[in-house]
Amino acid sequence: MTETVLLVGGGGREHAVARALADSDATLYACAGNRNPGIAAVAAGFETLDTTNPQAVVEYAEDVDADLAVVGPEAPLQAGVADALDEAGVYAFGPQADEARIETDKGFQRRFMQEHDVPGCPDFEEFRDMEAACDYVDEYDGDLAVKPAGLTGGKGVRVIGDQVTAEEAKTYIRESEYDRIVLEERLVGEEFTIQGFVANGQLRVTPAVQDHKRAYEGDDGPNTGGMGSYSDASLELPFMDEDDYRDAVDIMEAVVDALDGYKGVLYGQFMLTSEGPRVVEFNARFGDPEAMNTLPTLETDFLDVLTAARDGDHLPQLTFAEQATVCKYAVPDGYPTDPDAGAKVTIDPDSAGDAILFYASVDEREDGIYTTTSRSFAVVGVADTITEAEEIAEGALERAGTEGLRVRHDIGKPDLVQSRIDHMDTLR
Repeated sequence: MTETVLLVGGGGREHAVARALADSDATLYACAGNRNPGIAAVAAGFETLDTTNPQAVVEYAEDVDADLAVVGPEAPLQAGVADALDEAGVYAFGPQADEARIETDKGFQRRFMQEHDVPGCPDFEEFRDMEAACDYVDEYDGDLAVKPAGLTGGKGVRVIGDQVTAEEAKTYIRESEYDRIVLEERLVGEEFTIQGFVANGQLRVTPAVQDHKRAYEGDDGPNTGGMGSYSDASLELPFMDEDDYRDAVDIMEAVVDALDGYKGVLYGQFMLTSEGPRVVEFNARFGDPEAMNTLPTLETDFLDVLTAARDGDHLPQLTFAEQATVCKYAVPDGYPTDPDAGAKVTIDPDSAGDAILFYASVDEREDGIYTTTSRSFAVVGVADTITEAEEIAEGALERAGTEGLRVRHDIGKPDLVQSRIDHMDTLR
């Protein structure tokens, strides 16, 4: 039986979902605020609309007679798009707004962990009074991470002792327009992400991925939505062992047990410290770019996951190709602080060669595809080793050219990967 699937969202993450469904027994429709040419190429229909407007999404779902939907970005989840789809009888693979607070409200996230004894929670305090928050910075014995409680597109966090001084952090707090701030103990180690499919009280996990948030090579510059990422041919990353991975999965299972009725993707971002994994944050959807590492190596039919979730069945056990991946994003010059738009994107699936091309925030015009002010496209190499996968991704960028764009070329290179291993060796 052919299923009609509605994909909500138009970024690189959603292009990865569309690609995962393209070879399955699904008829795909998509809607987003931007027309992603990669998604449009494999979809039976593509509607440009405001995906934070639940009624608009529901109307399109009903127009195409969707059997189920995948909600990609966090903003539609916060706006209640999954709630509206469920209510209209279209099963949404994505949590309803109340459950999505595990991502959309960092204060709720930490209180939830505390109340349900979820392991790995850092010390934290939440503030509405910004002067009280500044006093806490002065009084706390150690460095802190300053986190706006709401969504900031991955760009709102400031870490004392890493990105800013204590005085700069207090200035940031006082000058911010956020109504709530969460202050957490700074976690020191190596970050990694595990994404899991959740439905019917079950969790199915995927290989660990390491994202690179900082804008410039050598982990310098401001935070971004993510400049690229890599995964290994095993479930773990080179600086981890099997116990580290298992401990992180145990934390995710504790969240699923406590979040009764959660469905969709649960993204756990962890810091591997000298004491094991601690929780940096949870997200209620695929990571971007991490989806582009995970879905290309997924051998289980993603549609089977979706239909089992909808039908109340056991989720299938996941199998993955034993291959490494390296994802590199091309972003506009000046991104993320003062990005330039309007550069022509010259890469296409053919010129990407052996790499997989994922379009993200681009503007498709009659005469070609152009950059906007956000991340433009990503290339992903898939191979037996991280080094070989990096070479595939880099080769695609070299052939295509990146005029008017910037790339973190160091992602996945042997020296950077080895530095992660050395860092953990010094901490343990």
